[in-house]
Amino acid sequence: RRDKLIVVLTNKIYVFSFPDDPKHLQTIETRSNARGLCQLCPSLSNSLMIFPGTRAGSLQLFDVSTAGAAVGATSTPPTINAHRTDLQCIAINHSGGLAATASGKGTLIRVFDLKTRLLVIELRRGTDTATVQSITFNEDSSYLCASSDKGTVHIFAIKNPELNKRLTVANVGYLGRYAGSQWGMTSFALRSECPCICVFAPPGCTPGTAVRNAVIALCFDGTYHKYVFTADGNCNRESYNVFLDVTQDLEI
Repeated sequence: RRDKLIVVLTNKIYVFSFPDDPKHLQTIETRSNARGLCQLCPSLSNSLMIFPGTRAGSLQLFDVSTAGAAVGATSTPPTINAHRTDLQCIAINHSGGLAATASGKGTLIRVFDLKTRLLVIELRRGTDTATVQSITFNEDSSYLCASSDKGTVHIFAIKNPELNKRLTVANVGYLGRYAGSQWGMTSFALRSECPCICVFAPPGCTPGTAVRNAVIALCFDGTYHKYVFTADGNCNRESYNVFLDVTQDLEI
């Protein structure tokens, strides 16, 4: 969207009008936010912005259309207590109705309804600690993908959660909450566990007459990967390329 300019600093977020006659509208004090977490709904019909709240693990909601308006001193900003520890990664869907969050542990992704502020679905990336580097919804929010420094991209079903995998040992007590969690419907691993960010390919981006779902991963080593997946969990690499040769730059 191009009607607002958002500047994210470690402890502040600045909201400016844009592009005509840019003016500073509001400054929002935030919890320490070294990763610069902030997401603005891309739809012009929804002016919602999300970012880490003042409490650890909380997600704050802000309507940028109200930036600069007088707010009562006793008003409390709407927040969601998403996790117990600081947020590591956040995402908002295209319509601004859903948000996804991951905490510092990186094993759990939670999806919330931003209107009711209630949990929609809880997803497990894995059991080992990881740095979640990106979370993305596809255009109609039927799927969500997440990548981490483990070099694995996980794909989850949101609208049809029965497509997600579950452990078959749910009654084994020592596994705790992991036993009943929803795991990805499919995943793919990148070579050398390379950190990456992932996005869904736009509709019509994949060749052929049939509509296919695809995820694109852009990696730290300069490589490009495109994987096509189906609802039954099949996932195959369709294309690969090297756009940057970073190895020489890293040599000392």
